[in-house]
Amino acid sequence: MSSLGVAIVCCTALYLGYVLYCRFIAKLWDFRPDRPTPAVESPDGVDYVPAKHWTVLFGHHFASIAGIGPVVGPVVACAAWGWLPALVWVVAGTIFLGAVHDFSSLMASLRARGRSIAELADAQLGHRVRLIFGAFLWLTLVLVVAVFAHFGAMTLTVAPQVVIPTFGVIAVAFLIGAMMYRWNVSQARATAVGLALLAGLLVVGYYVPLSLPFGSRNMLAWTVILLAYAYAASITPVNLLLQPRDYLSTFVLYAGLVAGYAGLVLTRPAMQSPPVLSFSTSQGPLWPMLFVVVACGAISGFHSLVASGTTAKQLAREADAPRIGYGAMVVESALAVLAVAAVAAGLRWGPGPGTFGVTLKTDGPLVTFARGFAALTSPLFRNPAFGALVGITLLKTFVMTTLDSATRITRYIGEELFGDGLGIAVLKNRFAATALIVALALYLGAGPWQTVWPVFGSANQLIAALALLVLTVILWRQKRPTVYTFAPFLFMLVTTVGALVYQGRQFATGRQPVLLAITAALLVLALVMVMESIRVVARERAGRVAEEMPTAPEPVGSGDRL
Repeated sequence: MSSLGVAIVCCTALYLGYVLYCRFIAKLWDFRPDRPTPAVESPDGVDYVPAKHWTVLFGHHFASIAGIGPVVGPVVACAAWGWLPALVWVVAGTIFLGAVHDFSSLMASLRARGRSIAELADAQLGHRVRLIFGAFLWLTLVLVVAVFAHFGAMTLTVAPQVVIPTFGVIAVAFLIGAMMYRWNVSQARATAVGLALLAGLLVVGYYVPLSLPFGSRNMLAWTVILLAYAYAASITPVNLLLQPRDYLSTFVLYAGLVAGYAGLVLTRPAMQSPPVLSFSTSQGPLWPMLFVVVACGAISGFHSLVASGTTAKQLAREADAPRIGYGAMVVESALAVLAVAAVAAGLRWGPGPGTFGVTLKTDGPLVTFARGFAALTSPLFRNPAFGALVGITLLKTFVMTTLDSATRITRYIGEELFGDGLGIAVLKNRFAATALIVALALYLGAGPWQTVWPVFGSANQLIAALALLVLTVILWRQKRPTVYTFAPFLFMLVTTVGALVYQGRQFATGRQPVLLAITAALLVLALVMVMESIRVVARERAGRVAEEMPTAPEPVGSGDRL
């Protein structure tokens, strides 16, 4: 089957979802393009900062949510179950679950003056639910930071050519942030300067690869360096680093997407791997494991934290909410489609060196994607090594964006949970709260990615389910249709609980007590939150019924007089 035909079908479906279904979902949230946003009404110069233009905020939002998730998950799923199940879930999940979840989280936060999804849980379901949800979010986000730090360290270790572009873009971001927000340089001129410097960093990195001198401990050293960066970035004002760095990073992605799809048009390779491989593999059964391994490519709970945690505080116009909230998820899904085409069509299938399966086992999913990307773009870049560098730089740029955004959001939630909720004064301090996050992420990130990734996927998808539950309650209280968020919630809840139970049994058999304890904690917290939410809603519903019942007329007693 032609990979180009598969890509056209998938991208057409995603575009129609954005044009048609997004418009329908917007009506649920009383979308009004001219309504003032929290960033405009309550700017504070640190977190509430209106973006200069919607493209700047789209860059920040997309770079924060994309990361390596839409590549790693689909590549692993493609190798385990086949490219057809992976793509069906990526496209259908994005249109009806993931993009709805992201856009609704953004709209709900805008309606609540930029409050996070955890704060919305407090307002809708009570303080006890907020504490439970906050604990769940905090624990899951530590996993997110650990996973992305691990993959970032792996990339820097196996591809030293990306070291200079990875860290050089930080300095460039500070320069662009100062140009746009302090020196009043036009966005077009600042963008041109930033892209020129970024292109120069890519060239320098290609000719001057840098490696650490610690041999087998290079992975650990890079993990420490990346987490140190995440610590510093999470306490820096958003308009000086996150906004400009993420904005520039999206141009890397745009260039990579254009190059990848252009290469697909020029090379038109056939899908070399079988469409369906098996319904049960070493990764587990297709249901529920496919739906958590793919993770960010179809739906991701982390997106609700970005949408309500940082994006809602930077949106200058509500008119831009659909293209950022729903549209960014659609573009992320297009990246997932390209990732599947790159490995299933760009690489040979079968035994032997250089094939899809062997490369995945020996070099990991990032390098596997980069080599498939190089094969697709060979007519454009000529040199396969440079094509692979472009592919892996495309991913490495977004590892950094997700890493520091996740650390910042975890800090917010940790300060609320431990400082305000539990009264632990020292963890109300942003420096101490961030230090605890980084220390735990370092411990978890030192393990093998094959073990941590499925746990991250399950926890991440369970956040999506719980966020959809909160969104459903908000719509229910506003007496609006709830089926469009409740049905996705129910599917994701059953699926992720099933995945966590399956993984818990594996960890118990393999004697991995830390991961078993995390899995058990996530299960307990999620189920307690669901039960508590049911109790709160049932009590309020009973009150509504009582209020709506007609009052019976008082009987006329024998002593009454006319």
